[in-house]
Amino acid sequence: MNRWLSLIPLAVVAALAALFIGWSLKRDPAFKPDALVGQPIPETVLPMLDGDTAGPGYLDLKTAGVGRPMIVNVFASWCTPCQVENPTLLALKARGVAVVGVAYKDDPANTRKFLDEFGDPFAKVLVDREGRAGLDLGISGVPETFAVDALGKVVAKHSGPLLDQADVDALVVAIQAPPRPLPTATRR
Repeated sequence: MNRWLSLIPLAVVAALAALFIGWSLKRDPAFKPDALVGQPIPETVLPMLDGDTAGPGYLDLKTAGVGRPMIVNVFASWCTPCQVENPTLLALKARGVAVVGVAYKDDPANTRKFLDEFGDPFAKVLVDREGRAGLDLGISGVPETFAVDALGKVVAKHSGPLLDQADVDALVVAIQAPPRPLPTATRR
C-alpha cells in the first residue's frame, strides 16, 4: 500500500506537465496583448524629473506631447534591456521624434544617473515611483513603448527592448498623421 502512495506525487507532476504542454501548444507565441491600441492614452498625472528629484512640476501623460505625436517609453534604471535599447531611443531623438520617458518604479536619483551614463533620449521624463502609470498603461514589464498620435490615441505598442529597425520604423510610421483629403467645393 505504501508503494502506491509514493506514486501519487509522480502522477500529479505528470498530469501538470501534460497540462502545461497542452497549454503551450495552443498558445500563440506571436500574441501580445495590445489592449490600449486604438484607445486614448490614460490621463495620468505624474511629477516631472527635475535634476535628480521628482517635481515640483507635474504633467498629464495625455498632454505630454502637446498636441504632437509622441513615443512613450516606460523604462527603469535597474532594467538591463532598457540600457540596451537606449541607443535606439537616442537615434529616434536625433530623427526629431518626440520621446517621452516614464521612469517606472524607480528612484529619481537613479533615473538621473542612468540618463547621465547612457544618454538622455527623452523630451520629458515623468516619474512613476509607485507604478500607477504602469497599471494605467497595462504594462507587463519594462521596457514597453507606445506610439501616440497627435490626438492622444495609442496607435501602436511594442513590448520589450526596441532593437530591430523594422519595429522602430513601424512605431514612427504609426504616429504620422494620415493624409487628409482636401475639402471639395460643393455645387448648389
